[in-house]
Amino acid sequence: MGNKQVEDNKKLKGRLRLNKPYMWLINVLGGVACLFALLHFPSAQVDLRFLLLASLTVIVSSRVSVRIPRANTTITVSDAFIFLTMLLYNPEAAILLAAAEGTCSGLRLSKTPRTVLFNAGAMTCSTFLTTSVLHLILGPQFDLRHQPYSIAIAAICVMGLVQYIANTGLVAVCLSLKSDQPLWPTWSKHYLWSSVTYFAGAAVAGLIASSVGMIGLYAVLLTIPMISILYFTYYKYLEDIRATAAQAEQAERERAEAEHARAEAERERAEQFRYAAFHDALTNLPNRALLTENLKAVIERAKQEADYQFAVLFLDLDRFKNINDSLGHTIGDQLLVTIARRLEHSVRETDTVARLGGDEFAILLNGIKHSEDAIQMTERIQKEISKPFSLSGHEVFTTPSTGIALSVTGYDDPDDILRDADTAMYHAKERGKACYEMFDQSMHARAVNLLRLETDLRRALEREEFFVHYQPIVSLETGTLSGFEALVRWQHPERGFISPAEFVSVAEDTRLIIPLGLWVLRESCRQMCQWQWQSPANSSLILSVNLSGKQLTQPDLVEQIEVILKETHLNPRCLKLEITESVVMENAESAIAMLQGLKALGLQLSIDDFGTGYSSLSYLHRFPVDTLKIDRSFVSQMSMSDENAEIVRTIKTLASNLGMDVVAEGVETLEQLKQLAALQCEYGQGYLFSKPVDAEAATALLAKRPDWNVSAFSPTRESFVPARAVVSHLRSA
Repeated sequence: MGNKQVEDNKKLKGRLRLNKPYMWLINVLGGVACLFALLHFPSAQVDLRFLLLASLTVIVSSRVSVRIPRANTTITVSDAFIFLTMLLYNPEAAILLAAAEGTCSGLRLSKTPRTVLFNAGAMTCSTFLTTSVLHLILGPQFDLRHQPYSIAIAAICVMGLVQYIANTGLVAVCLSLKSDQPLWPTWSKHYLWSSVTYFAGAAVAGLIASSVGMIGLYAVLLTIPMISILYFTYYKYLEDIRATAAQAEQAERERAEAEHARAEAERERAEQFRYAAFHDALTNLPNRALLTENLKAVIERAKQEADYQFAVLFLDLDRFKNINDSLGHTIGDQLLVTIARRLEHSVRETDTVARLGGDEFAILLNGIKHSEDAIQMTERIQKEISKPFSLSGHEVFTTPSTGIALSVTGYDDPDDILRDADTAMYHAKERGKACYEMFDQSMHARAVNLLRLETDLRRALEREEFFVHYQPIVSLETGTLSGFEALVRWQHPERGFISPAEFVSVAEDTRLIIPLGLWVLRESCRQMCQWQWQSPANSSLILSVNLSGKQLTQPDLVEQIEVILKETHLNPRCLKLEITESVVMENAESAIAMLQGLKALGLQLSIDDFGTGYSSLSYLHRFPVDTLKIDRSFVSQMSMSDENAEIVRTIKTLASNLGMDVVAEGVETLEQLKQLAALQCEYGQGYLFSKPVDAEAATALLAKRPDWNVSAFSPTRESFVPARAVVSHLRSA
């Protein structure tokens, strides 16, 4: 038993011990009131009317009782006769009559002497208090006939109120002590609404007392039907209450039953909700939340058992997007469900297969002996998933790229091992997909570096750490400068120069390439406009700017470029946008629409790195393209292989037939230049002419106007004067 319960029991016993002294106190006070009434009782006023009234009170009214619903309490209508005695005779007669009535009604309620005496004592005390209050209002004679109307009404109301409060209050205190309940709730529950009998009895008694002079003894006789009407009216009222209470109890039972049914339904839904919260809706596999809970358990076990090991496999389906796009999401969902079943049949019962979302799955290998177990399971899964799937009449193939993370690395958080397995999976994809990689710390270090690079990349845009270099594009026919290609560069405040090969792919993955590409376009257009303003000879220069695949998917790309052209005042015919071959072929139809919109601005278009992708001739002639740029991989090996030279020749012929120019990238030697000139390529670009230089060096190059004609080239040299030397020469001059 708790300390609180012991303390509560002590309090209850203490309150019960107070109940008996309280009852005896009321009995003693009632006896004192009776003794006082006897000593002051005017026996000369005893007449036939008093005897009749006393007989009615003791014999009749005490037997006419009404039981209060939902309470172990009974009230009588004898108070009306006591009020009448009080008004027609004297206070002492009313006190003695109340004592007699309380005794008789008490005998009907209980055979316990103490209870009978308490009932009589309470009636006596309350009547004594009522007569005392009336004495203050009416004086020694309670004759309403000689009182003003307002005083009479007030006296009747006070009489009923005091008798009601005193009588019910004394009994309520007894019940409160006996039941260990607060006084106010006890009183309001049992007696609050019984006030009607007291006020009605006081009103009837007042009416009779005011009329007794006119009708004499008959007035007393009239009390019988009036009190009877009062009683039966009130009885009917209580019957209605009983009926209402019965209906309320029935409604309460029905409400309780409905509440029980609702609670059962809620519990049922809460199982359902728990299942939904921890399982994937499509495949019914555990989801990330349940996998995380299981990982917490095995991580704790690994800390406690030195020989216990586990592993996590992170799987991503290769080319799943292509399946969704070509066959629809319904087939894609069927594939995911089928793969889920294959994975479940491939692992042990102690393992957990979970779907993390999309086409990503994870497997917890619970209790392995060494890393070879994880590798063998991975190879088994690779083989099982690589088998063809028959889905709604379609034969579908896919392969998983898998990353493996072992518990021997040491983990405290489930997210960490999932992250490392995910990192290893991306390394597997970079290797060419359909393979697996085991996580090591170098992968994590690379991931951290990439994250730091992404953060720095975002800040670099805000801090304007980027700048543009310009590489000359030379007309191979005249040897003159025909334009520049704008190339972005990054000067990190702490790490120094960062190669585009390092940050451009990150910018692509994070879509930061979109604002970065617009910045490069705006800055280079501004610079080209400045060069053209400085000299009329520069008015024919063409500015080539790379356009990323992410930019090409922007629906408002045409409007953005149009705004930049207006801001920088660059003539659209002086701008050429370069898009890589693979980008335009990813979604050829939408690319055609976007290229036509760009072409409508009046600018030029070029396909970059041509020959490295998978262009279809059926699409190529539909592209509104002005130039093909031959990839440097073909140009750099022209002298070593006739096959590469033939590829360049073929591209040049194709471009001529389609009405396009050709720019050869990666020109680094005089031999390459001669071959390109012999093939009648229109333009060349490479280190043989100049490396990419900053705006200052490019300005100096424009002022120098070098001649890169093959016939003017010295046969004893294998390269031209680099742009940096040109700038130094101009400065020294």
